[in-house]
Amino acid sequence: MRLLVNPMVLRMGMLLLAASAAFTLGLFLIRRLRKTLVAEPESLHRAPLAAEGLPIHAYHAVIQQLKQQKHELTAQQLSERRKAKASDTLSSTILSNLSCGVLFLNTSGLVRQTNAAARQLLGFASPVGLHSADLFRSATLRPGKDPAQTLCAATPDETFEDTQLHPAAASVEQALAPALAGKAAVRGLLLNYVTRDGISHVLELTASPVLAEDASLMGTTLVLNDKTDLERIRHDQKMNREISTELLLVLRTSVSAIATYAQQMAHSRDPEQARRVAESIAGEAAQLNCSIAEFLGSARAATTST
Repeated sequence: MRLLVNPMVLRMGMLLLAASAAFTLGLFLIRRLRKTLVAEPESLHRAPLAAEGLPIHAYHAVIQQLKQQKHELTAQQLSERRKAKASDTLSSTILSNLSCGVLFLNTSGLVRQTNAAARQLLGFASPVGLHSADLFRSATLRPGKDPAQTLCAATPDETFEDTQLHPAAASVEQALAPALAGKAAVRGLLLNYVTRDGISHVLELTASPVLAEDASLMGTTLVLNDKTDLERIRHDQKMNREISTELLLVLRTSVSAIATYAQQMAHSRDPEQARRVAESIAGEAAQLNCSIAEFLGSARAATTST
């Protein structure tokens, strides 16, 4: 009894009861918390909702759709790149096999693309980067007006209306100015062109502005045709016509003189006069033979050069 009424024992007993109660309460709270933590993932798995109230699987579907669209867009871009590369290869192949020279100038008049024929005609290994003024610095306009030379007004749909050419420009740069400005196409411009190696060419130049769908200027294309052989043939034909005309005059004069001498010989009874007339006829015949030989030699030389 004394032990039970001892204050120290009573205090220890109360502390033991309080510790037991606290342990029991903590154990209950831990079990309750564990059940709550286990129940929350199960509830999220049963009905997964986003902060806005949409199911998470809907977001997964959207993400998958975006990935699919990205994949399709990438495939389309690769296909467009292949088509563009194939188109560039085809254009380069066609341009390289053309006998006429083709150049493309940007809006500033600088050469951006050429083919092999243009480089050969102009005598440049690579004229890319040159200005049109430098490109045709050694070129001069042929004297006279070519009937085929016309200006064509440029329209947004790249159709041209032919108009008569204005008076001849003082330089090639002035003649090309309408095409470089996108105002008109210049066709049939004949140039005397000398390369840096001293080779002379007669070039026919056609300049056409390249317009976009909104009628803005994208650049200018130049097409060069070598007319050197044709102009040489025309020159030879002109010379042959002149020589033929001169030969006809010589023939007419010689035949007329021979006919006159023959009449004199027919009516002359003096042997000495007949001899002089015969010598005159022989001289006219020799001169006629020499003229014919010169004509044949000129014609043979023209044929050989052609």
